[in-house]
Amino acid sequence: MLNQYSRTQLIFGAEGMERLRLSRVAVFGLGGVGGFTAEALARSGVGALDLIDDDRVCLTNINRQIYATRKTVGQYKVRVAEERIREIDPDICVRTYQTFYGPETRGTFDFSGYDYVVDAIDTVTGKLMLVEQAQEAGTPIISCMGAGNKTDPTAFEVADIYETSVCPLARVMRRELRRRGIRALKVVYSREVPIPPEEDLSISCKAHCICPPGTVRKCTQRRQVPGSNAFVPSVAGLILAGEVIKDLTGFGGRK
Repeated sequence: MLNQYSRTQLIFGAEGMERLRLSRVAVFGLGGVGGFTAEALARSGVGALDLIDDDRVCLTNINRQIYATRKTVGQYKVRVAEERIREIDPDICVRTYQTFYGPETRGTFDFSGYDYVVDAIDTVTGKLMLVEQAQEAGTPIISCMGAGNKTDPTAFEVADIYETSVCPLARVMRRELRRRGIRALKVVYSREVPIPPEEDLSISCKAHCICPPGTVRKCTQRRQVPGSNAFVPSVAGLILAGEVIKDLTGFGGRK
């Protein structure tokens, strides 16, 4: 019967679509990368999504984040994402966690209940914990490396973390994962050398913070606010989603 996933089924087949329907995927981080990942997973027929992010949509997110519009500024990203996904397919089971993933909250999540985990957060500590928790549960995970301060969306590659180069975040992750005895991690990373962002205080979040009252993690706390655009983080997010879909359906292993 014709349905909204018919075109996808022409590629992955009925069995592949059933695997997606029965899968639960957790997306940690709904920013410029993770938002596009969640969107693509929903449009591909994944039956259950857990969305984790504690942030609200900011005016400065509109240049790159799929859930950011003038209408959604100030709203929590998980709520906006949930509403949009329900408009895409009301049958998708969506669980949202309006929380920051860290040492205090990691116990909230049972990774054994996930078929796949997507790491789209931007803190090294959080990324390392996600990898460790996924490994302990035996759950597949894919992690995104740095997407800020870049302009070449064609420079992204899918590789094991120990095969990466150029990316400063990947370098730190390689070192820390090696210390923890973790021998493999599937990642999306860019071989583009990051561009140093201009220091323009007239348009800087550091000088003109517009975060709502009560915001815990502000850009003003960063050493440097990274530059970004609409066409680099989105590509990274779509590549993440594509790898998840191919792995869940078994399509990635075909010759």
